[in-house]
Amino acid sequence: MPLLASDKTVGRISLYRRLLSNLLQEKVQSVFSHQLAEAAGVSATQVRRDMMVVGYNGIPTKGYDVESLIESIGQLLDAPDQEAVALVGVGNLGLAILSYFDGRSPNLKITAAFDNDPDKADHVISGCRCYATRQMAEVFAESGIATAIITVPAEQAQDVCDLLVDAGAKGILNFAPVGLRVPAHIHVENVDMTTSLEKAAYFGRCP
Repeated sequence: MPLLASDKTVGRISLYRRLLSNLLQEKVQSVFSHQLAEAAGVSATQVRRDMMVVGYNGIPTKGYDVESLIESIGQLLDAPDQEAVALVGVGNLGLAILSYFDGRSPNLKITAAFDNDPDKADHVISGCRCYATRQMAEVFAESGIATAIITVPAEQAQDVCDLLVDAGAKGILNFAPVGLRVPAHIHVENVDMTTSLEKAAYFGRCP
């Protein structure tokens, strides 16, 4: 990893990879920074700065080679082997996420789910083994899990977050509509669907 990337930089680079993958499917072999910038909604200067983090240089007359840039981004963003992820809360939202991610990503896989419902523990749900929440620390240690998704109600989220941190989670994707208190070394990515929908509805009403 040439440079330590910030969370915003990682977000942009992940977006670039998705856009580049679409270009690759369309048989596009090269792209200039200003073209990638337009698709990503950023400036060409920002794209070039982000490529410094990736450690990739384009050719002035041809731009970036799409396939090799995707590979370079993967070297930055992805673990050497498939990375295990945990999900806590196998309700409607949790089930939807398990179903969505089943077999979708070659680099990230939800390998363990946790729920307090005894009817869900010790069952395989959407291809993922579900455990009782009290087994979290044991499963994390055995599987080397450091990333987790929270899909529990707001009133349970902080307790779940504390359990995850104690179990060894370093990155948390939080779908609960509440802020989480975590140590400084823990990264929390909040997904607030209500706020996003309100924003979409606001602009949907604009003339």
